[in-house]
This record gives sequence, structure tokens and C-alpha cells, in this order.
Amino acid sequence: MSTLDAPERGAAALAGPAPRILVIQAPYYREVVEGMLRGARRVLADVKASVEVVEVAGGYELPAALAMALKVPGRWDGFLLLGCVVKGETDHYTFICEAICHGVMEISTRSGAAIGFGLLTVDTLAQAEARSRDDRMNKGAEAAHAVLGQVALARRWGLAG
Repeated sequence: MSTLDAPERGAAALAGPAPRILVIQAPYYREVVEGMLRGARRVLADVKASVEVVEVAGGYELPAALAMALKVPGRWDGFLLLGCVVKGETDHYTFICEAICHGVMEISTRSGAAIGFGLLTVDTLAQAEARSRDDRMNKGAEAAHAVLGQVALARRWGLAG
């Protein structure tokens, strides 16, 4: 396996009931994000997760939507964030990517919520398309594995249903 290959992953070992996952997606690059969602759905189907999908205007809105969702107690076991930011000719890309990542990390560490973070930050649309294909490099699938791992950990420690 080269350093660019994603690891092979099987279904998560998840005790308890099927997880309830909220997917918050920013479909500015709709085909890319829909490809990531397809990858995530395949992973989540392996554990019979119930999946609810909501859309926000863009990546910048992902942290705020996550914060709002966390105010609805007990509805979801985990949260999957999907989006894509492609570098342009200005510094806007840097500011947006840093704000999104910082916002999600701050919410994650403060809340302890099970979160899978699938935000592509790429130089070109071709790079994003390569990471949203129906193969093992799909970053939506990787983020789904991450959220399931976090749900499993929370359950192991008695922090979640």
C-alpha cells in the first residue's frame, strides 16, 4: 500500500442498537459531495444506521449547523459533516478552511460528540472528484468510518445509547 492508499476497512464493531447519524452536507460542489455521501451511505448501511441528511449553504455553515444539531438532545448518536472547498485565486480559501476546521474542532472537543469530518480542502476540482469516487479512496466513506468509531467509543465508555 502506498502512502496515498486508504486502508481497507470493514464494518465497525458496534454494540447496541443501530446508530442514528445526522449528515450535514454543504453541496456547493454537488457532484463531489453526493459522491462522498454515497460512500458514507455504503459504510453506514453495513451497521444498519438510520441516516438523516440536511443541507447548508456552504462549508462555512457546517460548524453552526452542528452546534444547532447538538441542541437537540438524544436524537442522533453521531454527526457526519461533508463538504468541499476548492482553492481559488484569493486568500478566501485559507480563511474559510481554517474557520471551518477550527469551528468543528472546538465543538468536538467541547461537546465530546461523535463526529466524522469529511471536508475536502483541495487545489483543484479534479482532486475533489478523485476523493469522491466510488472506490476505497472515498473520503465520505472514511468520515463515516470515523463517526462509527467515535460512536463505538462513546458506547464503550457509557456515554451514549
